[in-house]
Amino acid sequence: MKKVLYHLPFTLLSLPKSPSSNVSTIRLTSTVAIHLDIKRCNLVIARLCQNGKIVHARKVFDEILERDSGLWTTMISGYLKCGMIREARKLFDRLDAKKNVVTWTAMVNGYIRHNQIKEAERLFYEMPLRNVVSWNTMIDGYARNGLTQQALDLFRRMPERNVVSWNTIITTLVQCGRVDDAQRLFDQMKERDVVSWTTMVAGFSKNGRVEDARALFDRMPDRNVVSWNAMITGYAQNGRLDEALDLFQRMPERNMPSWNTMITGFIQNGELNRAEELFCVMRVKNVITWTAMMTGYVQHGLSEEALKVFNKMLAADGLKPNTGTFVTVLGACSDLAGLTEGQQIHQIISKTNFQDSTCVVSALINMYSKCGELRIARKMFDDGLLRQRDLISWNGMIAAYAHHGYSKEAINLFKEMQELGVPANDVTFVGLLTACSHTGLVEEGLKYFDEILKNKSIELREDHCACLIDLCGRAGRLKEAFNIIEGLGEEASLTVWGALLAGCNVHGNADIGKLVAEKILKIDPQNAGTYSLLSNMYASAGKWKEAANVRMKMKDKGLKKQPGCSWIEVGNSVQVFVVGDKSHSQYKLLGHLLDDLHTKMKKARETPEDDLLVNVEL
Repeated sequence: MKKVLYHLPFTLLSLPKSPSSNVSTIRLTSTVAIHLDIKRCNLVIARLCQNGKIVHARKVFDEILERDSGLWTTMISGYLKCGMIREARKLFDRLDAKKNVVTWTAMVNGYIRHNQIKEAERLFYEMPLRNVVSWNTMIDGYARNGLTQQALDLFRRMPERNVVSWNTIITTLVQCGRVDDAQRLFDQMKERDVVSWTTMVAGFSKNGRVEDARALFDRMPDRNVVSWNAMITGYAQNGRLDEALDLFQRMPERNMPSWNTMITGFIQNGELNRAEELFCVMRVKNVITWTAMMTGYVQHGLSEEALKVFNKMLAADGLKPNTGTFVTVLGACSDLAGLTEGQQIHQIISKTNFQDSTCVVSALINMYSKCGELRIARKMFDDGLLRQRDLISWNGMIAAYAHHGYSKEAINLFKEMQELGVPANDVTFVGLLTACSHTGLVEEGLKYFDEILKNKSIELREDHCACLIDLCGRAGRLKEAFNIIEGLGEEASLTVWGALLAGCNVHGNADIGKLVAEKILKIDPQNAGTYSLLSNMYASAGKWKEAANVRMKMKDKGLKKQPGCSWIEVGNSVQVFVVGDKSHSQYKLLGHLLDDLHTKMKKARETPEDDLLVNVEL
């Protein structure tokens, strides 16, 4: 057998094998004290564990005869850091194990990190001796698992506390919204550090108490960059951007989070231009900065700009996209139906670890489905998410089928999801109702709407009502849809009434359309689209005088409907078409093509389905 040599920074004397044993041992010899040798051994084991060489670390550990509690703690901690909690516990439970309070605390912390809070709690109460770190560790464990009251009870039972104890429990209370309780404890503190003050500033800000946060910020004896960032974040989150910017400009020093906080604040409050200005003057940007700008552009419907920013980021030295970057830029491709760009980004993803990310794969599924590539989207859903399909993935695939009118596939996928025990949420039912609406499955749609009303865990959303009205509207059940909206009372929104108005337009029902239009114009008097639809309905019904009156009202109010726009990618060129625009170089040819298609569609409508199938086969 080949002998493994460990090059340690001191002398190791290999002893001959004992006649009764096949194990060779190593004894420490050095001109320095034994405790120094053990300390160096400790460093070697720690370094091996840190580098993931846990097997080598254990061999070194086993070959050392004189082991103190520090060595045992290091080896146990090494296992825990490598996620090997069972091996750590086996070593911890050995009869010859030398354990002190640090060893016990490390094991408790290991269980907490692996989300085994009950085991951590059991071990904590078995500890023969606890110090303040042990208590702090257990309190933090409760906090991480959302057990705020248990954390507070344990804090109150502590025999002694340090500033970390106070900061841990104050942070816990702040995070669950118990700001007043946190403030009471903060006021009781005899000794506070910058973390204590900053935690309270952030807590007040997060809960909308910006004035209290600023008063506390002004009282701080010492501030660091995190304190300033917390106050700026508070202003930004509460829409007070001028005050946030003023504080940002007064900062004695700024770090990357300072800049990112301001840029994100502007974007979240719809101030894209101001975010751009700040972005442009930043000398150094990280992936969060670039992703924030991409998100801003996508949210403002400027997906092309988002793609340009992505390309610029790739050109920047040393910057690599993260999960958020890929999800955002794929969203931009989805909005543009940019299949070529999406495929290029997919190639980049395939060379990274993010190809296994559920969020990224879900974004890819969404991109392919929005670009009309349902086959690829379904293949990714089946293969790419075989091990970890989450609710987002299921909802995305159901929505994809719904968007393209494949209602049976959407419903079958929902049934499969139910059989596997995946609970549906509000988004799932939006997809199902949309699927039913696009293919006229009225009864199925009403059944799913009834399920929403019966399911206490799902909150009825405006989207659900809009889908239901759209479903009834497409099926010509306009009076029924009108009564449903009337039953909603003040909760009926512009979106819901708009869905019914579209149905009235399709079926040429000007009488109900007029009532619906009146409802919409009460909510939004400047809605040009409503006037335009109502005028078209009157014209379709031969009511030319009423149609002219509506058009005259539009003119008097100075309203003009935004022309419809569509585009298609041919080769590497994007062709844009706007209603009424005759500037396209192939306008006449396209006109003849559309006339030809229109004629064929009319013929198809008059042709029996059996004949159509024969024609397709031919």
